[in-house]
Amino acid sequence: MAHESDEVDRIVGAWRTQRPDLDFSPLGVLSRVDRLSRHLDRARRDAFRRSELESWEWDVLSALRRSGEPFQLSPKQLLQQTLVSSGTMTNRIDRLVGRRLVRREADPADGRSVLVTLTDEGRTRVDAAITRLVDAEAQLLDALPRPDREKLAGLLRKLSLGFDG
Repeated sequence: MAHESDEVDRIVGAWRTQRPDLDFSPLGVLSRVDRLSRHLDRARRDAFRRSELESWEWDVLSALRRSGEPFQLSPKQLLQQTLVSSGTMTNRIDRLVGRRLVRREADPADGRSVLVTLTDEGRTRVDAAITRLVDAEAQLLDALPRPDREKLAGLLRKLSLGFDG
C-alpha cells in the first residue's frame, strides 16, 4: 500500500543514497517522534499560557490536583513527582504561595512538617489548563482513529519501559 511521503521520508531517502551501507530505520521512527515532540511542546506551552501558568507551575499544581481530595502533598512528595532539587522546590512553593495558587499548612500528623495545599484559584487554573491541554493533544492525534492511537500508545509504552526502569 502506497503512503504519503513526509519530510522524514525525504531526509532518510537522501541519506540512503549517500550511505547505502547504513540502516536508517531508527531515523524513520525517532525523527518523527522528535518532530511530534516539538509540536506537543508548542501545544502545551500555549495551553499553559492561556491558563496563565508557567510549565513549572503546571508541574506542581497538576501533581497536587492528581492527588485527589484534599489536593495536598508534602514538599518531599512534590519533589518525587517533579524531579527538581529541594531548594528549587522551596522557591517554587514560595512563588505559588505568592500567587495564591497554593498555601502551606502545618501537617496535623507532625507539627514540624508542612503540607502544600491547592487553593480554589489554583484548582481553577489547573482544571482550565488540563481541559485546554487534552483538547490540543486530541487535535494533534486527529489523523489517527482510536484503535491506531491505542496501538501506538502500546508500542511507545513498550519502548519507554526500557528507559523508565
